[in-house]
Amino acid sequence: MVLPVVAYGDPVLRKVSQNIDKDYKNLTELIDNMFETMYDSNGVGIAAPQIGRDIRLFIVDCSPFAEDEDYEDVKTELESFKKVFINPKRISESEGDEWKFAEGCLSIPHIHEEVSRPKSITLEYYDENWKKHTETFSDIRARVIQHEYDHLEGKLFIDYISSFKKKLISNKLKNITKGNVKTSYKMKFPI
Repeated sequence: MVLPVVAYGDPVLRKVSQNIDKDYKNLTELIDNMFETMYDSNGVGIAAPQIGRDIRLFIVDCSPFAEDEDYEDVKTELESFKKVFINPKRISESEGDEWKFAEGCLSIPHIHEEVSRPKSITLEYYDENWKKHTETFSDIRARVIQHEYDHLEGKLFIDYISSFKKKLISNKLKNITKGNVKTSYKMKFPI
């Protein structure tokens, strides 16, 4: 089932999310719904806070980047990079030089800003079968993961841009909080 994406301004996007356990009610269905919602909105990742749940869960599917010639060297890996992250925890500081990339967010439609992020990140997490992993991710996969991980920490990509750029987009952000934005996907706006 396609769920509405929570819009910028909703307090759930600023909460630090809580860990869950194996008995979390309807977890498999929730994960399926998150993938369906992400695909319906043409996203490459979505975190539970973006559908109104303050739990430590996000999903990614980086296959759309496989068609980008900038990632030709990791095309095969990107084609099959579809993952579920439950209770992720950063276990080391992000590594490598930072690189800029114009990020967007389903909860902040029609706004894209360049954000600097490290080239790699190491996480400890559980997959959908509750198998524990410790993995280091790099390239565009690391960026998508860092973006989604930030949602679990109550951070948004716009937190990384300069105050000058924030001022430039402030009216757009106000319009999003008021529901004055059109998207091709369902959204839930703050009341």
